[in-house]
Amino acid sequence: MLKKIGRLFVIKTKFEACLIIYALGVGAIARGMIYIDEYPGVGGKLLLLACSGSVFLAGAKIFDCLRYEKAEREAAAAQQPA
Repeated sequence: MLKKIGRLFVIKTKFEACLIIYALGVGAIARGMIYIDEYPGVGGKLLLLACSGSVFLAGAKIFDCLRYEKAEREAAAAQQPA
């Protein structure tokens, strides 16, 4: 039963990854806007840039992991006897 629940929290497709990256982006930009209000000027803009940049890094990592897991599954399927 725990495995079934655990599978709900695993990113399996690129569509799911895009939804998660979108949610991260919305949250990061909302946080960045708060930083701009709290720290007017260059400091707030740099923090906004850092928030949005972290989403790009996280998105790239998610897509890389999906590609790696797909290749691993295909390799395992190719090694299994028919």
